[in-house]
Amino acid sequence: MALMKVKIGTRKSKLALWQANFVKEFLEKYWGVEVELVKITTTGDKITDVSLAKIGGKGLFVKEIEKALLEGYIDLAVHSLKDVPMEIPEGLTLGAITKRETPYDVLISRGGKKLSELPSGAKVGTSSLRRQVQIKKRRKDLRVEVLRGNVDTRMRKLKEGTYDAIVLAYAGVKRMGYLDEVTEILEEFIPAVGQGSLAIEIREVDRKIEELIKPLNHKESYISALCERAFLRELEGGCQVPIGAFAEVKGGEVRLKAFISDLEAQRFIEGQDIGEVQKAEEVGKRLADRLLNMGGREILEEIYSSQ
Repeated sequence: MALMKVKIGTRKSKLALWQANFVKEFLEKYWGVEVELVKITTTGDKITDVSLAKIGGKGLFVKEIEKALLEGYIDLAVHSLKDVPMEIPEGLTLGAITKRETPYDVLISRGGKKLSELPSGAKVGTSSLRRQVQIKKRRKDLRVEVLRGNVDTRMRKLKEGTYDAIVLAYAGVKRMGYLDEVTEILEEFIPAVGQGSLAIEIREVDRKIEELIKPLNHKESYISALCERAFLRELEGGCQVPIGAFAEVKGGEVRLKAFISDLEAQRFIEGQDIGEVQKAEEVGKRLADRLLNMGGREILEEIYSSQ
């Protein structure tokens, strides 16, 4: 392939730049192309003191980058897959999903206490409703409070004593070099849709870029993403509702576990499904319908009507 210059759109945070550089280095090494990072400030980056559920959800982290992509200012965008809304703007597509990092959440606490060992009334910080309800389900006696900001900011607030413990994604903690600080990997928590994978968004008509990024697509992670995103799309859920879904591909099958909860974890509806990998999206839709019929629909209606 002839030498060309590729522009990658990315947020400015350290984690976003790590992710963009991961793709940049691959493209330079694999294809010998010249790659430039174009740093873009998103609405989500500007508002850091309010819960995402109150300001419109995770789409706020991608909108400006998608606009730059549609206008041809950049050639591709690198996002955390969990930040990408279910509806992709017309003219754009997810061209590749990278190999998934460990998808679980982790607890980092002062004094090295696990979730079950934290004293009653301990303050736990997290930005995610999904994490909040899973903490409440296990420890109703803890104080769960909203914690926004990048990984460095959250770690600083923990060390300053603002919180007794914080819950973060394993992937972000690893990429930012804080794995040694992890107290506990919360494998019993159901992760966010897409957590651990990177999404590379491109213009639908751009065959050159599509070919460039094809080697970055990881088949099993892509199938898991299809399944989880089909589940979430069927629920029409976003950051405003506590929802988790985790799909794994094993031996030609995709296995999905997921939940819907009210905000206090008093009604916590969970289930599992399994199907052929070729029908990954059907598995997601089927489980979503089942959870809706088990009481999930009422929970969603209540949460949305109260906003």
